[in-house]
Amino acid sequence: QVQLVESGGGLVQAGGSLRLSCAASGVIFSIDVMGWYRQAPGKQRELVASITSGGTTHYADSVKGRFTVSRDNGKNAVYLQMNSLKPEDTAVYYCNVARWRSLNWFDYWGQGTQVTVSS
Repeated sequence: QVQLVESGGGLVQAGGSLRLSCAASGVIFSIDVMGWYRQAPGKQRELVASITSGGTTHYADSVKGRFTVSRDNGKNAVYLQMNSLKPEDTAVYYCNVARWRSLNWFDYWGQGTQVTVSS
């Protein structure tokens, strides 16, 4: 079982920066993909960024060049550095671990942390 705890959300003005952190307890395997999703009011949850244990990253087009995902395999942690924030980045951000097992993906989720960007 994997438990995820996020921290670092808050209120920031447009153009500002925030850094989200996620600490995972339990066993994290090298094949697990760690990442961040977000959900704005009235919208579906969407992938923001993901990273493999080898450092391969993937970003949503809307955050490319502004957000950076990183991972510390020794600490079972994943981070999201968010720069040049925009009001449309306002959402609840969720830490995610995706595990491939028995020909299926299994997802573990954190409780979410609110990010609010004021204009």
